[in-house]
Amino acid sequence: MYRAPVNDITHTLNAVAGLSKAIDEGKMGDLSDDLVTAILEEAGKFANEELSPLNRIGDEHGAVLDNGVVTTAPGWKDTYKAWREGGWNSLSGPPEYGGQGLPTMLSVVVCEMWNSAAMAFGLAPLLTAGAVDAIEAHGSQEIKDTYLEKMVSGEWTGTMNLTEPQAGSYLAALTTKAEPVGDGSYRIFGQKIFITYGEHDMTPNICHLVLARLPDAPQGTRGISLFLVPKFLVNSDGSLGDRNDVFCQSLEEKLGIHASPTCVMIFGDGFEGSQTAVPGAVGYLVGEENRGLACMFTMMNNARLHVGAQGVAIGEAAYQHALAYANERTQGFAEGSESKGMDAIVTHPDVARNLLTMKSLIQAARGICYSCAHASDMAVFAENSGDGDAHRKWKERVNLLTPIAKSFSSDIGVEVASIGVQIHGGMGFIEETGAAQFMRDARINPIYEGTNGIQAIDLVTRKLPLSGGGAMGDYLDELGEVIEEVRATNEPGFGSTADQLSNALGDVRQATKWLLEQLAAGNNQLVLAGATPFQSMFGLLSGGVGLAKAGLAQGGQNSRELARFYAENLISECSALKLSVIEGAESLAAASKQLRSE
Repeated sequence: MYRAPVNDITHTLNAVAGLSKAIDEGKMGDLSDDLVTAILEEAGKFANEELSPLNRIGDEHGAVLDNGVVTTAPGWKDTYKAWREGGWNSLSGPPEYGGQGLPTMLSVVVCEMWNSAAMAFGLAPLLTAGAVDAIEAHGSQEIKDTYLEKMVSGEWTGTMNLTEPQAGSYLAALTTKAEPVGDGSYRIFGQKIFITYGEHDMTPNICHLVLARLPDAPQGTRGISLFLVPKFLVNSDGSLGDRNDVFCQSLEEKLGIHASPTCVMIFGDGFEGSQTAVPGAVGYLVGEENRGLACMFTMMNNARLHVGAQGVAIGEAAYQHALAYANERTQGFAEGSESKGMDAIVTHPDVARNLLTMKSLIQAARGICYSCAHASDMAVFAENSGDGDAHRKWKERVNLLTPIAKSFSSDIGVEVASIGVQIHGGMGFIEETGAAQFMRDARINPIYEGTNGIQAIDLVTRKLPLSGGGAMGDYLDELGEVIEEVRATNEPGFGSTADQLSNALGDVRQATKWLLEQLAAGNNQLVLAGATPFQSMFGLLSGGVGLAKAGLAQGGQNSRELARFYAENLISECSALKLSVIEGAESLAAASKQLRSE
C-alpha cells in the first residue's frame, strides 16, 4: 500500500526547488512553512487512506460504457466527492473564482500524491486544472463567470480535445468544424479520440476544450480555433440547462489506467439525448479566431509538467512496492551471512543496486519537476512585481525545463516500474502481486501531451536558442556552481560525485554548443537526429545535480549517499549520449534507408 513520502517531498521542495527560501523572501504571499507541512500531511493522509485502496479495484473493474453513459469503478464517484469537498481541486486555482491561489509547486506535489495512490484517479483533476488555466488566460469574461467557479471547485471537470484518427500529433490535419450561428455561439461537428474523462459519472457537467476549424480558416495550424463545449448548457442563473449534442461513442481498451475512461467523443451528430435547437454541439470561442493552438498550449504546458509528476508518482509507487517485497522475500544466502534460514533478497547486491537505481531516478526526477514548478511561481511573482528582466529569465527557465520535466520523469517512471517487476522475479509477471499494474499504467506517460520525441524536438529547436542560447548557458552555469559547492565541502560521503557531475556537465556543454552551431548553419536534420539523446543527457545531468544539491542541505546524509550512487553508477551515460548527439546522425540516415525499402 502506498504511503506518501512526505519527508522526501519536503526536503526536495526546500533544498532543491527553493520553496522555503522563497517563503522567507516574501515571494509566496501568506504561505508559511507550517502551512506547507499541514497541506502535505493532509494530502498524504487522503492519498494513503482514501485513494490508494481504490487503485487495484479500478484496475480490475475499469470504467463501463452503456448507451452513452460511463460509470466509473466502485468507490470512484464517492471518493471524488470527498476529495473535492476537501478543497483539493481548488488548491492553486484563482482566488477570484474560489481558488486558494497557492503556488504551482504545491499543485505539482499533491498531483504526485494522487497519482502515486491511483494514477487513473489523478488524471481527472490534472486535466481540469489545465482547462482552468486556459480559460483564465484566454476566455472571455462571460465564459470565466459562467464556468470557472465550478471548475475551480471541482464540481465540474474539464477535458482536452485535440487529436483525431487521421491526425495523431500532427494537429495541422484536424478536420473538426465550427460554424458560427450569429448569436456569439458556434456549432461544432467532428470526432475526437483519446479523450481522458470525456464522459463519466463523477460530476454533473463536463467542460470540453475542443480544437476546430472555422469555415474560412487558413490551412494548417494557423487555422485552428479553441472552443468550450459543455456537456450540459448553462442557464443564466448558473443552473444546468439542455443536454448538448456531444457524447461518448466508445471507450478505448487500454494497456493500463483501466479506471480512467478514455473516450471517442462525437460532436454534432444528433445525439438522441441532446436538446439543442440548432443542429451541432454548442460551443463558445476561447481566445481569438484561428489562434486556438496558442491558447491550448497554456493547458498543454500545465499538463506536461503534471504528466512529469505522474512519472515520479508511478515510479514512487512501484519503488515502495518493490522495496517492501525485497525486504519480505527470502531467497538464497547473502555473502558472509550467518543466518540459519535464507536471507531477504534486499541483502543481495544486484537487488540493492536495482532498488537504489529506482530511488535515485525518482528523486532526480522529483527535483526537476519541483524546480520547473518553482520557476513558474517565480515568473508569476516577477510579473506581478513589474520586474520585466526577472520575469523573462524565469519564463525562459520554465520553457527550458518543461520538456525535461515531462520527458525525463515519464521515461524514468517506465524504467523504474519495469525494474520493480524484475525485483519481484517471476511473481512480477503475475498480476496478483500488483507490480505489473505500475508498468502498464506508467507506459502512457511518455506518450501523453506530445510524445517525448516531440518534447525533444521542441527542446532543441525552440528552447535551446532562447536568448541566443543564453537561457541554457545561465542554467548550466548554475548547475556548475552547485557542483563546485560539492567539491568544496571535501565531504567523504560524496565520493567522486563532483568529478562525475563535472564530466557530465562538460558533455552537455559540448553537445549544446554543437546543436546551436548546427541550428545556425541550417543543418536541421542533424539537430533532429540528436534531439532525443540530448534530451536524455540533459535530464540525467539536471537530476544528478539536484540530488547533489539535496545532499548539501542540512540533514542531507541520505541524499549525499544517493547522489554519490547516481553519480558513480548512472551519470556516465551522458558521455555515450554526447557521442550519439554529435556523431550519430550519419549512421541514422544511412540505416534509415533500409526501413523505407522493407
